[in-house]
Amino acid sequence: MSVILNGDVIILLITVAMAYVDEDGSSGSGEDVHMLDGHKRHQVVVPSGSGGRKRSRKANGDAIVDAMLEIAAASKMRANAILKNEDRFSISKCIKVLDELQGVDEQLYFLALDLFENNSSAREIFISLKGEKRLPWLQCKLSAPHS
Repeated sequence: MSVILNGDVIILLITVAMAYVDEDGSSGSGEDVHMLDGHKRHQVVVPSGSGGRKRSRKANGDAIVDAMLEIAAASKMRANAILKNEDRFSISKCIKVLDELQGVDEQLYFLALDLFENNSSAREIFISLKGEKRLPWLQCKLSAPHS
């Protein structure tokens, strides 16, 4: 399962997780643990002294915070990768490559700009093609009947 979270959701999740574990590291004085989804779960704790339960709950809270921080880091990396990929196939990059092509008349040039404006797939194909294939691809793409 893949989950995509934006920055606001991640910050909210981390805030909730941090609030879940109070200052002394416990999540409450009873044995019912409130889960993030709103349910209660009964935690079985083997008494090993007065600090055992607090340490166990603190460890659980720390694990939740750590997991959420990992989610935040992964989400940020994914967002950066998407932005980098979008920059690679940006309209300005396409225009730069289009300007360097030999044999592009004004009509083909402006039709290509229209194609690139709302079609990220066309931009990616155009940039990814080898130099000698770009002009024939554009001519073929733009001379085909438009639907």
